[in-house]
Amino acid sequence: MTEIRTPRLLLRRWTDDDLVPMAEINADPEVMRWIDDGRVRDLEDTAEDIETWEETWDDEGFGPFAVELLASGELIGLVGLSVPEDLPEILPAVGLAWRLGRPFWGQGYASEAAQAVLEFALTDRGVDRVVSVVRIGDTASENVTRKLGMTLDRETVHPGYGHDLHVHAIDLSEYVA
Repeated sequence: MTEIRTPRLLLRRWTDDDLVPMAEINADPEVMRWIDDGRVRDLEDTAEDIETWEETWDDEGFGPFAVELLASGELIGLVGLSVPEDLPEILPAVGLAWRLGRPFWGQGYASEAAQAVLEFALTDRGVDRVVSVVRIGDTASENVTRKLGMTLDRETVHPGYGHDLHVHAIDLSEYVA
């Protein structure tokens, strides 16, 4: 089983116990406002998401990690990798994304977990370039990409939702662990 430990977090594969807390995160309109079409996701949607994320792990050898606090074991969200198939103009690519519950914002957890996943992608999984797709206006996520050393690669528009996007990228040759 693939796990990553940081000073405060455990990043791991998904379990049945993660369904309800992740559904609670997905039900928060403030959490979801920058994701996809901005709609909240219910328990059934979240169950489908977790099943898809686990299939991604099986198919790709990477995927979104469940992120929990080491101190309490509480699930705080997800950070992980996927292929951004909804943006064919940037393919082939591996994307890095995060989604944390609102009580965990502003504490450096997203940056801490994303840094660990970026290192995992570039040094363990043999990925030579990682992108992060951020809706323009999502300043918190823009800040995380800067902390990771990612730079703006391009601006584009999401073909399905019409949102203006920034695509940030970092190559293995630019990465400093």
